[in-house]
Amino acid sequence: MRVALLVLAGAGSSLAVAANRPVTSSHRIAVMRMLEPAAPVLTAADLRDGLERALDAGFQRKHVALLGSTGSIGTQSLDIAREYPEYFEIVALAAGSNVKLLSEQIAEFKPKVVGLADASKESELRDRVRLLGATMPELVVGPEGQTAVATAPGADTVVTGVVGCAGLLPTIEAIKLGRTIALANKETLIAGGPVILPLLKKHKAKMTPADSEHSAIFQCLQGVPPGALRRIILTASGGAFRDFSAAELRKLNKEAPDEVRRKWGNGRVGSTAVPRRAGCPERRK
Repeated sequence: MRVALLVLAGAGSSLAVAANRPVTSSHRIAVMRMLEPAAPVLTAADLRDGLERALDAGFQRKHVALLGSTGSIGTQSLDIAREYPEYFEIVALAAGSNVKLLSEQIAEFKPKVVGLADASKESELRDRVRLLGATMPELVVGPEGQTAVATAPGADTVVTGVVGCAGLLPTIEAIKLGRTIALANKETLIAGGPVILPLLKKHKAKMTPADSEHSAIFQCLQGVPPGALRRIILTASGGAFRDFSAAELRKLNKEAPDEVRRKWGNGRVGSTAVPRRAGCPERRK
């Protein structure tokens, strides 16, 4: 028997259901040809590792470097750290340009390193932190800020909540240090998968999905024996056209193709759509 996964994904949440169904030899061959997953699943070693960690009564506190701290993934990650301070310490934060929220996060979580992508906002950030009566941590501005946070001393877990290919280089540098990557930035694997996967093995780093749909699949696969996955069915998970009917989509694609391209890359789900929307280099067909 093989396992089929049905993942019902909605905006901000996911529900994954596993169902047993018989599998044919053709299905078995298809599974054999699947790309090796980045997350630790579907191998005997991963099963042993997951079991050992689940049985470990001495849970160690995680020291987190957070990329994209003012975005959706970032603020939700900080909600968890706020709720469970005995389990999570925020040691580094990186953000784009929202210095108002970033200054408040600095005052509350007291990170040791902060990255700010928008260098023109440096003075404003320093002023806001001072007005809040907080101590300004080490600040790195510009593109280097993300990498400085991902490699901040003392961090053992890096949450990548940034958009597009901005998360690729920081993720690579964090992997080289053997850190656990909580990935909410799918473009990192879309654009850099052939580089990322060998690095994970070489440096014995872990990568687990933090975004809703990916995490739902990952959680369902815990305990699934090697070779048991037959199929993953992932429903539409939101986006600009989530509430459109099939007829409305066909009409829109015919009457307003420019709007479709503007909201959804080149108007189709394909090998180039996601990288272009994310600001990544186009992949060849």
